[in-house]
Amino acid sequence: MTIAEVAKKYDISADTLRYYERIGLLPAVRRNKSGIRDYSETDCSWVEFIKCMRGAGLPIEVLIEYISLYQMGDSTVEARKELLIEERNNLVERIEEMQKTLERLNYKIEKYDEVIVKNCEKKLK
Repeated sequence: MTIAEVAKKYDISADTLRYYERIGLLPAVRRNKSGIRDYSETDCSWVEFIKCMRGAGLPIEVLIEYISLYQMGDSTVEARKELLIEERNNLVERIEEMQKTLERLNYKIEKYDEVIVKNCEKKLK
């Protein structure tokens, strides 16, 4: 796939894909004879993984470290697992904080609904 096709498929700009490759977040993409990037299924899997992890709030630095460890081979399996566990724990904390915020917002909206209903009842009397 071309960079334009990958960008469209994953809703990421071509510039972002180039940036990810340049900083080592995305392993080097093979190029065709004309020097144009030719994304393989594996490359697309990395793009999907990166997009998912970034969407969950994982820092680029953590993902770069993970990919670097991955490229070192099987000797880094435990380190990669620990990295993912740590990030999962961070994500769980953020989800809990967001859940509390959601509950507070729901409470506030409920109070506004009560005020609106009371105001409507007053107008009807």
